[in-house]
Amino acid sequence: MRVSKAGRLVVLVSGSGTNLQALLDASADPAYGAEVVAVGADRDGIEGLARATRAGVPTFVEKLGDYPTRAEWDEAIAARISSYEPDLVVSAGFMKILGAPTLEAHPVLNTHPALLPSFPGAHGVRDALAHGVKVTGCTVMLADAGVDSGPIIAQEAVPVLPDDDEAVLHERIKVVERRLLVEIVGRMAREGWTVSGRMVRIGNARGEESK
Repeated sequence: MRVSKAGRLVVLVSGSGTNLQALLDASADPAYGAEVVAVGADRDGIEGLARATRAGVPTFVEKLGDYPTRAEWDEAIAARISSYEPDLVVSAGFMKILGAPTLEAHPVLNTHPALLPSFPGAHGVRDALAHGVKVTGCTVMLADAGVDSGPIIAQEAVPVLPDDDEAVLHERIKVVERRLLVEIVGRMAREGWTVSGRMVRIGNARGEESK
């Protein structure tokens, strides 16, 4: 199996772009091994796009409502992403599920504020609190066609404290999530990665590229 590399990043955002900022900050160091070459969004006027503009990174917007069908939007955003020739697409708070045209063309990295496979979906923090867990956390995964169902790359636990509400817990998870995302993207860029079934391995245990 060939070891994939992740030097060129297209990052997708839908909101404030704090994960994007963490990647922009990390990639300012050439030793990091990855560069954000474009930032895409599904809406205008968001801070994530402003962060990219301030960093001198090209941006694009593809709104779902501008297309008659979801399939046409899937094709359009895939074409925009592909035009930047990314090695890796990072979904950083992007609130749309990417379709087959993107998933089949590029590896897509995603994060989730829970320890998958527990509590997938849009309310992972709320659901974990409601369930009464004592430990939750965050997950970095490769996206697939499902909802938070792709192969897991890395996870880190975050304790649930007695006085936590959803907002407080989510903020504490986000701190860990940003650090873990930056770490994993950098390692994937520098060391490469392989996928076998649901197992993702960063680097090559044999120390050379597989044939």
